[in-house]
Amino acid sequence: MGYATIQDIIADLKGLGVRFGSSRPDFSGSRRPPAAVIDRWAEAAALAEPQTRSVAIWAIREAALAAGIVPASVQELYIARAAEKWSERTVPAMNLRGWTYRTCRAVFRAAKATDAKLFIFEQAVGEWQYAQQPPAEYTAGVLAAALREGHEGPVFLQADHDQINAEAYKRDPRAETARLEAIMREQIAAGYYSLDIDASTVVDLSLPNVREQQRLNAEITAHFTEFVRGIEPEGVTISLGAEIGEVGHENTTPEELREFMAVYREEIDKRGKDLVPVSKISINSGTYHGGKMQPDGVLAPVDVDYALLGEISDICRASFGMGGAVQHGASTLPGEQLALFPKSGAIEIHLALGFNNLIFDHPALPEPMKQQIRDYTFGNHAKERAAGENDTQFLYNTRKKSWKVMKQAFWEMPEAAQDEIMGALQVRFTDMFNWMNVVGTSKLVDEHTKVAKIAPEVPAALKEAAAA
Repeated sequence: MGYATIQDIIADLKGLGVRFGSSRPDFSGSRRPPAAVIDRWAEAAALAEPQTRSVAIWAIREAALAAGIVPASVQELYIARAAEKWSERTVPAMNLRGWTYRTCRAVFRAAKATDAKLFIFEQAVGEWQYAQQPPAEYTAGVLAAALREGHEGPVFLQADHDQINAEAYKRDPRAETARLEAIMREQIAAGYYSLDIDASTVVDLSLPNVREQQRLNAEITAHFTEFVRGIEPEGVTISLGAEIGEVGHENTTPEELREFMAVYREEIDKRGKDLVPVSKISINSGTYHGGKMQPDGVLAPVDVDYALLGEISDICRASFGMGGAVQHGASTLPGEQLALFPKSGAIEIHLALGFNNLIFDHPALPEPMKQQIRDYTFGNHAKERAAGENDTQFLYNTRKKSWKVMKQAFWEMPEAAQDEIMGALQVRFTDMFNWMNVVGTSKLVDEHTKVAKIAPEVPAALKEAAAA
């Protein structure tokens, strides 16, 4: 299949009224791209060769800014929650992987129909790697979808689990710190203005007391707080989160929160720069990432500790001026359980595999594609099978890693199948917005969001082509 070339994209831009001739093309008098142009750019941003891809990504981001679609931080919203200016809503943070453009179009359709704006698009480093979808490409998919579906206003992009590798840190702290700093730079350049710092991996429960168990976690989190504040764009206060309970392990305790924050505050104060601290805390409350698949192919029931979420969220707001606790690993819970989170006081909930499952298991997905997913998973990731996992469990837990080889197949899927799966996704997102009580939040978001238009760097390939 042929994709749009750089010259095609330049011709599209000129046709929309973008003026060339200076170091930065001028979008001030341009028109919003029509559907066919957005589709073409989105496909090039996902599938074209690297230089064309960089130009398509840039064009999408600039066109979005010109249309009033602006990557933004949730910082002010979460501080408003800490001040009890809003309550009983839990912000859905959605990890939408290899079929990003179409999936995000379903999100914006659901949002438009329900007047919802209080939601986040997020991506973990692992997802970026196994889907071979770097942050700039993910941003382009989200913003192209927003353009296509008529969205206006802020769009929240978030880095999920910017995580320290505990073994690597033990071997060489400087190298591991530098690795994560480079990742954060790339995420921020892509418009991710919310970052979740995850040093919970270094928590050592063998140490004699809770403060010492959490000390290194807090010290590392303080370091990255200072780092991010030093590189965030002018006019943007990046929302930062910390993590004190690794998901799938022991449930977090209020004491762990207090002891973590005691060390973290000491470390922030040492830096003497009036640093804006974290505004939320990720904890473990009894869930697992993606749910726990049983040998018979049925997900195990999950006993979420809603009281714990409420207690820790209350402490976050009353004692530390944060928005509250963050819930992970919940996208596969039934609706009646999901609907309990807003009342618990949880500020945010991370949702991923449930949407992935809907796409991969949908009856409209052609059988050859389902077989390709299965063949790739068993043929390339068999060494990752956990002890005791049967084929059903292994496929369920691992097939997400097929996205890197399935991306083009999803773009080329018959239009009728794409529309049917998008329709099912829109229903799911509409349900999620209702369960999380974020319906009717446009006014709330507009009132408590600080917007700064940060133009992306013009790619070298575009400069060369425009000059020629």
